[in-house]
Amino acid sequence: MKVLIVSDARSVHTQRWLSSLKEKGIDTVLYSINMFDGDFYKSRGIKCHYFDLFRYQREKKGLLHGVISHYRAVKHLKHIIKVEMPDILHAHFATSYALVAALAGFHPFIVSVWGSDIYLYPKKSRLNRAVVEYSLHKADKILSTSNVMAKECCKYTGKPIEITPFGVDASLFRRTCGGEKEISLHENNDSQATASRKFTIGSVKSLAANYGTEYLLRAFEIVARNNPSLDCRLELVGKGPDEVKLKTLAQQLGISSKVVFRGFVEQQKLPEIYSKFTIACYLSISESFGVSAIEAMACNCPVVASDAEGFTEVIEDGITGIIVPKCNPEAAAQAIQRFIDNPSDIEKMGSAARERVCNLYVWENNVNTMISIYRSVL
Repeated sequence: MKVLIVSDARSVHTQRWLSSLKEKGIDTVLYSINMFDGDFYKSRGIKCHYFDLFRYQREKKGLLHGVISHYRAVKHLKHIIKVEMPDILHAHFATSYALVAALAGFHPFIVSVWGSDIYLYPKKSRLNRAVVEYSLHKADKILSTSNVMAKECCKYTGKPIEITPFGVDASLFRRTCGGEKEISLHENNDSQATASRKFTIGSVKSLAANYGTEYLLRAFEIVARNNPSLDCRLELVGKGPDEVKLKTLAQQLGISSKVVFRGFVEQQKLPEIYSKFTIACYLSISESFGVSAIEAMACNCPVVASDAEGFTEVIEDGITGIIVPKCNPEAAAQAIQRFIDNPSDIEKMGSAARERVCNLYVWENNVNTMISIYRSVL
């Protein structure tokens, strides 16, 4: 079986799908309309084709050049299809990726929706909505990583949508031997024990407005202010367009000495990072699935998260974590305080969190589901 995947070569999600399918014996070829300079695919023997579709945007050219660029991309993809002769064409992301693939006219054609392509992109303009509707109309199969995103996707198609969760490698994402929860579970109240306690709140997210890091900083300021004897800190893993703004906010709130901006961390090193978190906290304004929450849960880390739909699907409120209202740092601070006041909940919810991941979100099972779908369309 040979699958030609149209997706963003730069995305870690694309890299995981391609490499995992390759390991399962699927002949995978990547077609990306964004350029990528790394050696990830070459080192794994995955063939790649590129077309720099968005060059016209960098050169600040208008809509006409955009149309011409898309036309050329379709023509190029048709050529690649003739050369590679795939059994299946699979587009990830229902924007230009799915549009170019749909216009190539190859079948069977599968479209996977990821999140912003359904929640944000079609709402920006009528043209964007038309792109999504056309791409889904041309698809022989539509896939979504979550039930809530599938429901959103139904606004643009009447076709059935299958669920293909984007889980984690449970053998990789687990509490490491080197990692230990940095909170002493002292049940007594003596001052020395209280002073020795460490409490680390962690987040692994892009530093962009949609992910609510501003509210996390404000919640952390409340927690730090209300617990002066507690050695608490906030670790933010990731980069993004709001990094300078968020660092400035941390200074304004007087918590910069307690906040660590770690920047980008490679996937293989994340389990060690999660293992040092006491809890994880994600206060996204919108979330289609919540992969970062699942990664934390796999490492026995309970999660405080906003009530964005993606989180409410993967986190059991009061069992594997705590759900709080969006854009509400006070409520988030109260949820964090619960773990400070009841440290036994950290271990209890952390164990329940890993159990839930192992039951529902094991990556190998997700890959096998995808392969079963491939076989069904053939």
